[in-house]
Formats: sequence, C-alpha cells, structure tokens
Amino acid sequence: MTDADAMESFFEQMSQTYTDAIKRNVDAQAAFADSWMESMEEALSEERLDDASEGAVRAYEAWMDAAEASYERVGDALEGEDVDPEEFRDIWLNAANKAFKESMSTTAFAAATGQNVEDVLDFQEQLNEAAEQTLHGMGFATTGDVREVGERLVEIERRQHAIEEKLDRLLDE
Repeated sequence: MTDADAMESFFEQMSQTYTDAIKRNVDAQAAFADSWMESMEEALSEERLDDASEGAVRAYEAWMDAAEASYERVGDALEGEDVDPEEFRDIWLNAANKAFKESMSTTAFAAATGQNVEDVLDFQEQLNEAAEQTLHGMGFATTGDVREVGERLVEIERRQHAIEEKLDRLLDE
C-alpha cells in the first residue's frame, strides 16, 4: 500500500466517522426535541394548566398593583409631594419579584422545569456518547479508554503485589 493509498484510506475512514457522528448528533437533537414536546404536553395537562393559569393571574395582579402604586405616586408628585425616583424602581422590582414568584411557585412550572432538566441531562449524555464514539472512531483516546486502561493497571498492580507476596514467602521458606 502506497503512502497515497494510506492517506486516502485514512481520510475515507475519518470522513465516514464524521458522517456517522453528524447522524448521531441529528438523531440526538431530534430525540431531545421530541422529548421536550412530550414533556410540555405532560406539563400542560388540564390540572396543571389550571394551576399555571392561576399563577399567571396572580402575576398579572402583581403587575397591576405596581401600575396602580406608580400611578398614585405620580399623582402625589403632581400634588407637590417630594417623591424619590427610586421609589418607582422599587415598586417595579418588587412587582417583578412577586410576579415571578407567583408564576414559578406553580406545580406546572415545577413539573415543566423538572422534565426539562431531565431532558437536558439525557441530551447531554447522548452528546457525550456520540462525542466519545466519534473520537474513538478517529483513533483518539476517550475518557472510557483511559478509564479502562486505569482499571487494568490497578488490576495488574494488585496481581503483581500478590505475586511479590508469594515470592517473599517462598524465599523466606
């Protein structure tokens, strides 16, 4: 086999490995998207949808209360009262905190968040596996390869230690 044939074979193998990796990546992304859609459908069951709606109503009320408080403070300022502009910032920051708390404290939000975290972790695991397969296919050492070598080395050291102990006993006899 000539150098040119070897290079051609190497690039052909690398190209095939890369193509396989892209296919696995696309499959993983599709699986993630499907899983995410399923989790959103589950999260939006009628009971959870009612809970989410109630949370949204409470959040809306927090924003409306802030608008009302701001309106009143503007009225106070127009009547000559000294109104610190930071009061408006505080009104809206407090409203934002309350609205987010109302939305995020629902079981629907918790369920959707939990499912999304699980889906992301599954997707990350699939990507890690695809990356490891790709690197392995290209001839690079992967985490799994290094771990396997480490385990074998520990086993060899254990056996060597056992042999040395037997040898010491034989020499002592």
